Amino acid sequence: MATDAEPTKPIAPLRLLAADADDLQIMSAALQDSILRPVDIVWEKSARRVTLALSRFCWECGGTRVMAAMQFGDVDAVKSRRLPRGPETALELLAIDFEPVEAPGGRVILMFAGGGDLRIDVECLDAVVTDLSERWPARIAPTHLEQASAE
Repeated sequence: MATDAEPTKPIAPLRLLAADADDLQIMSAALQDSILRPVDIVWEKSARRVTLALSRFCWECGGTRVMAAMQFGDVDAVKSRRLPRGPETALELLAIDFEPVEAPGGRVILMFAGGGDLRIDVECLDAVVTDLSERWPARIAPTHLEQASAE
């Protein structure tokens, strides 16, 4: 017999790997509305690695945020378009997409609010996301006004 006083299990930290476009779509959904700054994007050219530190909105937890990291390996080049350069400027991640070029390589496109994007050219798709901190209450829940008005 179940009781209302049963303790709930804590939600485990998120850990995702992406090796193909389908995996990356799951990662994109988990990272939608994450916030980061340009200074939180680090490209280690000699190591062929890009790392992003971000504040992830926990859709699966309802109303909390957590510090997380996303890293791409086998990176050949990184380019940005219309992204603010101020190191402390807030960037809101909307989606991540993968455009295959020459298998298994392609372009990972990180799209941000305001129309800017970051393109990461990869020899093959090798991405990981992991939560790094305890969760804290989000001050504001993300809204998608364009989506709501289209419905």
